[in-house]
Amino acid sequence: MNKKIFTLGILLIAALCTVQAGYWSQNPRYKKILWAPAEVWYDVPAQWSVVAADKYMNGYIGEAIKQAKPQIAEGQKYTVTLGVKGDKEVKKYKKFIPKQAEGYYLKVSQEGVVVAGSDERGLFYGIQSLIREMENGIYEEVAVADWPDVPFRGTVEGFYGTPWSHEARLSQLDFYGKNKMNVYIYGPKDDPWHRDKWRVPYPEAEANRIAELVEVAKKNYVNFYWAIHPGVDIKWNNEDRDALVAKLEKMYDLGVRAFAVFFDDIWGEGTKADKQAELLNYVDNNFIQKKKDVAPLIMCPTEYNRGWANEEKGYLRTLGSTLNKGIEVMWTGNSVVACIDKATMEWINERIQRKGYIWLNFPVNDFVRDHMLMGPLYGNGKDIAPLVSGFVSNPMEYAETSKISLYGIADYCWNMDAYEFEANWHKSLRRILPSNYKALEIFALYNKDLGPNGHGFRREEGEELQPTAKAAIEGDAAALEALNQKCNELKLACDLLLVDDTNPQLIHELRPWLLQGKLLADYGNIVCQMKKVAEKKTKEYTFLNFENLYAQARSIQKQMYDNENNKAMLHPYQTGIKLGTKVLLPTIQTLFTQATESYNKLNGKALETAADYNPFKVKSTVKQLALLPVSVRGSDITVASALEVINWQAGGEFVVESDRPITFQGMDFNFGVNGVAKNFKLELLVDGNWREVSLLHYADNDPVIHTGNELGGMTASALRITNISGTEQQVYFKNFKFIKR
Repeated sequence: MNKKIFTLGILLIAALCTVQAGYWSQNPRYKKILWAPAEVWYDVPAQWSVVAADKYMNGYIGEAIKQAKPQIAEGQKYTVTLGVKGDKEVKKYKKFIPKQAEGYYLKVSQEGVVVAGSDERGLFYGIQSLIREMENGIYEEVAVADWPDVPFRGTVEGFYGTPWSHEARLSQLDFYGKNKMNVYIYGPKDDPWHRDKWRVPYPEAEANRIAELVEVAKKNYVNFYWAIHPGVDIKWNNEDRDALVAKLEKMYDLGVRAFAVFFDDIWGEGTKADKQAELLNYVDNNFIQKKKDVAPLIMCPTEYNRGWANEEKGYLRTLGSTLNKGIEVMWTGNSVVACIDKATMEWINERIQRKGYIWLNFPVNDFVRDHMLMGPLYGNGKDIAPLVSGFVSNPMEYAETSKISLYGIADYCWNMDAYEFEANWHKSLRRILPSNYKALEIFALYNKDLGPNGHGFRREEGEELQPTAKAAIEGDAAALEALNQKCNELKLACDLLLVDDTNPQLIHELRPWLLQGKLLADYGNIVCQMKKVAEKKTKEYTFLNFENLYAQARSIQKQMYDNENNKAMLHPYQTGIKLGTKVLLPTIQTLFTQATESYNKLNGKALETAADYNPFKVKSTVKQLALLPVSVRGSDITVASALEVINWQAGGEFVVESDRPITFQGMDFNFGVNGVAKNFKLELLVDGNWREVSLLHYADNDPVIHTGNELGGMTASALRITNISGTEQQVYFKNFKFIKR
C-alpha cells in the first residue's frame, strides 16, 4: 500500500478541496472521534475481503457495501468487518458500540475496517460514513462512535403546488440514506388520493409507483410514511372510519409500514379534537398495533402552531389527554413558519403530554413562489434534542434545490451541539454541484431571503454586500467599482451554471432564476456606468452616453418584467422570478434614481427617476392577510395567496389601496368555500366615499366569487372587503385578482 505523508499545508488544502475527504467530509458530523492521527493518508485498496453474516451480505447491507470504492474479493489482506451488537464478527468491539439506537462504531486503519452497529440501521449508517471516508481514493486513519440526537429525522412532502416527480422522490430517498435521515412522509397537498379522494384506492399505475418508492426507502433504511388527509369532508361515523382503515390496508398491501393522518388546513366538523382522537385511537388499536411491523402513528393537528392555539377551547389539551401515548403529534412552532427553540417545545409538550414532532416549514416556498430558497438552515435551538420526538422539513417543490437546506437538516438533527450552519452550507453546495461549486455559491448568495410574505418570516441575504452597497450609495467610487465587480461575478456564475450538465435536474429547476440573475447583473453593470457619467455637465457625443445607458437600463427593467411574465418558463401558480431583493436589487434601484436625478439637475432634463414602483399596498385587520404582497403585471393586480385556513373575524377588513385612482375592468377571487359570497361586502372608494359592489357565485359548487356588472368602469383609489356575517368566517385565500383599464 502506498503511504502518502502530507505536510500540514497539504492536509489543509485536502480538507478544503472541491469534494472534501476523510472525516472533514462527513455529513452529519461525527458525534465522537475516538482516534484520529490526521498525519498520514493512504491509498484506498482496489479490493478488500468482507467478513459479515450472510443475512447482511444477501440483503440491503450487502448492496450498500458494494457501493464503496474497493471491490469485494476473497482472500484479500485488507478486510472490512461488518456486524451488529451481539454478532460474533464484532464481539470484541462491543465496548465501543454506542448504546443508542442507530449508533455505530467505525474504525478505519492500515490493517482494515470495522463497522459495528447498535442495530442494522446503525450498521448501514456506518457503511455510509466509510464510503465517504474513502470516496476520493485516499483515506485517513480514524475511529469514531456515532449516533443521532433526534430519533426521527427527514422530510414531509407537504407543500402546496406541483408534487415531486417519481424520479425526484427516488433521488431524495437515496440522498436521505447517504445523509442518515430516516423519515420521508408522503403527503403532497395536490395528490387527490391523499386528500380529496382519500376514500378511493390509488389507480394501478400510481399504486405501483408508491410500491417502488417503499422498496427504495427500505434499501436506504428510510421509514416511508404514507399520509392520509380526511378532514376536509370526513363524517364521524363508522362508515368513514372503516373507509379510512380500508385505505390504510390498501397501502399496507403496497408495502407501506408507516402511516400518518393529517387534519391541517381544514375547518368545520373535521376539526373536533375529541373526534380526531377517537378516530386515531381506533386506528392505532385496530390497525397499527395489530400489524406488529408498523411504525408509530403520526398525526398533524388542526391547531399545529401556537399562534392558532385556542386555549379556551382546549383543542391541544384534549389531544394530549385522550390520544394514545404512542401517537406522535406534529408541530410547526410559534407560528406556521417559525424556528424552533426550547421554550416552544416546553409549551407544546406540556399541552400534548408527549414530545412534539416538529414539522419545520423551511425551505418550503409555496407562499413565496417567486423566490428560490437556497440558504442555510439556521435559527433553531441547539438544546431541543431531548424535547422532540422527530424533526422533519417541508421542502420546496424544487426537489433537487431543496437538498441544499436538507443537507443541514441531516447534520442538525444528528449532532445539534456541533452544528455550524455556515460550514454546513458550503459543504452542501460542494456536495450537490462539485463541478461548479463556486458558481453555485455566488448564485445562492442572492437566493436566501423570502422577500415580504404573509408569515413575516425572513432570512439574511446580502450581508457580505451591505458595506459596499452603503458606500456606493454614499458616493464612494471604489465601492461603486466593487459593486460592479459583484455584478460581473453574478453574471459569470449564471452563465457557468446554465451550461453545467453534471446535475441537469438542479439546473432545470434554477433556470428561470439563472436567466433573471443574468439580467439583474446586466442591470447592475449599466447602472454603475450611469453613475460614473451622470454628473458630467458637457454633452457626450459617444454612443455610450448617459441617455443611451438610461434607455438600456429601462430596456433591462422591461426584460426582467417580461421574464417574470413568461408563462412558458414559469411553473404552475408561480408569481414571478425574483432574486437579490434584500440588498443587491434595492441598491441598484437607488443608484439608478440617484444617477438620473443628478443628470436631470445638471442637464435640465426630466427623465423618469422611479426605478421600480408598486402603487398598490395591502392593509388588513385580518392578521393573516396583513402582510401579503401585491404584484402588478400589466393590467392585472394580484395579491399573493395564503395557503392556510384564514380565521376572518366578524367585521374584519381587507383593503387594497392605490396611490392614484384607477378604473376597474374586472375582478374575481377565490376564498375556497362554496356559497360564501353572501358573508362578505365589497366596496370601492370613489371620490372619498365607499360604494358597494355586489358579489355572487356563478354556480353553487364554484367557490370563485365574482362582482356585479356595476364594477366595470368604476374609478376608485381603494377596495375594501368586510366580513358582514356577524360571525368568524373560516375560509382560504386561494387567489385574489382585479384588472384595471
